Amino acid sequence: MVDSLMRRAGSAALLIGIVMCVFASTAVRAEVFTISDIRLQGLQRVSSGTVFNLLPVNVGDTIDTQSTRQLMRVLFRSGYFKDIRMARDGGVLIITVSERPAIESIKIDGNKAIKTEALLKGLGEQGLREGEIFQQATLERVGLELQRQYVSQGRYGATIDTKVEELPRNRVNVSIDIVEGKGSGIKHINIVGNEQYGDEKLREEFELKEPSLFSFYRNDDKYAREKFQGDLEKLESYYKDRGHVAFEIKSTQVSITPDKRDVYITINLSEGGIYKISKVGLIGELGDVKPEEIRPLFLVSEGEVFSQARVTATEELITNALGNSGFTFGTASGVPRINDDGTVDVEFMVDAGHRAYVRRIGFTGNRVTQDEVMRREMRQMEGGWASTAQIDLSKVRLERLGYFANVTVETPQVPGSDDEVDVNFTVEEQPSGSISATLGYAQDVGLILGANYQQNNVFGTGNQLGVGVSSSKYQKAANFSYFNPYFTLDGISRGFNVFVRRLDFDERNIARYSTDAAGVGVNFGFPIGETQRIDFGVQGEYTKVLEGRFPAREIQDFLRENGATALNLKANIGWRHSTLNRGLFATRGDSETVQFELAVPGSDLEFYKINAQAEKYFGLWGDWTLRVRGELGYADTYGSKELPFYEHFYAGGFGSVRGYRNSSLGPRSTPPDVDRDGNPVPLSYFRDDGDPFGGNVLMEFAAELIFPLPLVKESNQFRSAFFFDGGNVFSTNCASYSRNCFDVDLGELRYSVGFGVTWLTGLGPMTFSIAKPINSGDFDKEESFQFELGRSF
Repeated sequence: MVDSLMRRAGSAALLIGIVMCVFASTAVRAEVFTISDIRLQGLQRVSSGTVFNLLPVNVGDTIDTQSTRQLMRVLFRSGYFKDIRMARDGGVLIITVSERPAIESIKIDGNKAIKTEALLKGLGEQGLREGEIFQQATLERVGLELQRQYVSQGRYGATIDTKVEELPRNRVNVSIDIVEGKGSGIKHINIVGNEQYGDEKLREEFELKEPSLFSFYRNDDKYAREKFQGDLEKLESYYKDRGHVAFEIKSTQVSITPDKRDVYITINLSEGGIYKISKVGLIGELGDVKPEEIRPLFLVSEGEVFSQARVTATEELITNALGNSGFTFGTASGVPRINDDGTVDVEFMVDAGHRAYVRRIGFTGNRVTQDEVMRREMRQMEGGWASTAQIDLSKVRLERLGYFANVTVETPQVPGSDDEVDVNFTVEEQPSGSISATLGYAQDVGLILGANYQQNNVFGTGNQLGVGVSSSKYQKAANFSYFNPYFTLDGISRGFNVFVRRLDFDERNIARYSTDAAGVGVNFGFPIGETQRIDFGVQGEYTKVLEGRFPAREIQDFLRENGATALNLKANIGWRHSTLNRGLFATRGDSETVQFELAVPGSDLEFYKINAQAEKYFGLWGDWTLRVRGELGYADTYGSKELPFYEHFYAGGFGSVRGYRNSSLGPRSTPPDVDRDGNPVPLSYFRDDGDPFGGNVLMEFAAELIFPLPLVKESNQFRSAFFFDGGNVFSTNCASYSRNCFDVDLGELRYSVGFGVTWLTGLGPMTFSIAKPINSGDFDKEESFQFELGRSF
């Protein structure tokens, strides 16, 4: 009876609930109204326009209760508000909001392993930056991410404490206190499953190391997750480059002691056998590229041990070949297939895709440099198929201009087209000119004063203009020059220069005389390839020799025979070749220059000079580089009786054989019997060894072991090297009375070893060197420490 009554009561309650829901539904529909106005309340920093843009309704729209819930969800999703209330006053929709606070400042303390700038950048990417809306959930997520970053660096004891300080006007200060703790050190690396190669051999491939004597300096025994993953990849590469196609890392285990100080690493691996290549195949779609053009690119061949590195390099060569033929989106993949007989077949699967054509080449970032100047460096043409090699070469040519600090290139596909791309170059311009006053010092010429205006990109045209004056004990000079690298559309260059100068050779440790000279010249250059150029020009030069009080006997004889003044018309032709990767501080490539200069027939003095220079860089390991250089020079007459002494070659000092005083090597001058007035000259006025006089043959060479300076962060501003220099100056026309004068003799070469550093300063390169001559002669002047501003090695 009771159960029956309870069941009837339950049914009645259910019926009443259904009826109430129906009435409630009717009531909701009754709340439908047309918006006559929208009123916003509670806004502080967020503008009303921002809110109106977020709202999906406007005045005149009809909404109901369900619609208002949707409006609230839209506003909450914006992240601007922590509370939203909606009401109506007749036809007016009233929205009352409470804004989230804005971040006034972010303070980070305690971080050393990760720089503050990097942390702030990461916080900003997560939406936590000054001026942004503060959200507690974002801060908590950032704290967890920071914790993971420190754990990935092996700092398991790191703690992150975040605090939020409320400020007036709905603002907050965010403080992040970091206790990094000490990095966990690797105690032991255990490798399980290796049979072909010993533990020590495999550990040598790792960046992570077990503790050693130099671990405190190298810091290579500190665990970091990224380094560990990199070491696993190196381990896999090590095996697969030696034929272990089936190599597999079964598992890894990283254990940490309870005090979080020591880490134990275990790597379980399966080596698999060593496989030789049975067959190399090429399959897939090549477009119109012939297989005969692809097969010579294979770096793997039948019968040799499999190497994943060679397979990967072959993939890159094939991809580049496809790109050079216009198949920009082509792919190549080398797939090893293991055979039952212990060999492996390698099949290169190629998909050339559609040939891509260049629709447009564009430039951005060039505020000064004209588009025409950049476009003339392009080797990729609009309308032609996209060539990877030509696009890369165009980028290199822009970098060599020297107008840009950075050049990047992208080749996005044209929307709606599967065979067109745009080539977009983005450049970051850097200053290409300067107006400067110079105050400097060089060891061999003393105080240097000068003023100079140099612009390598006049009004963005790519032309060069230079005006300068300088004064030192050795030289007083003024010059004007102008150079147009594209005098013609074919890349023929033209330049001209005007100069006047006085050189006092006695101040540069050379025989006692000075020269006054003035000249004007013009030169042209012709490109004969991407890396070669031929230059030629003519220059008229007037020279007047001023004797010292007691000029050397060789100078007296020359002036007696040829006079003190000469007007010469010099013609020159040269060849240049360079593949250096940088204009200054190069590390790869080579450079060769050959110059021939001739005082043309009819000049007061008839002579010629030949000079050849070469240098080459060899990458050794890491940032270590070997540089070798050499220079040969020869000068002689073809009409005059004697080569002008002021056209001699000199050796010794910076840019030559370091460790010897500037220009001190080679033949020496002879004291005169009488002065310029014919009076006898006391020998006490002269050094027993005379003054450097130079010669008509020059031989120099050097080898430099370039290495990075330790503990120097801005390594690109410094160059340090151990060097070995050699060379000397010879004369093929020694007078019978000359001192220390000898014909070409390899036994007379002088050598030195030493250490040097060049530092790029605001005034230019500053170079220091300490050198030790090896086999000085009786007349050679040693100088162990040398310094010069404005020269690099």
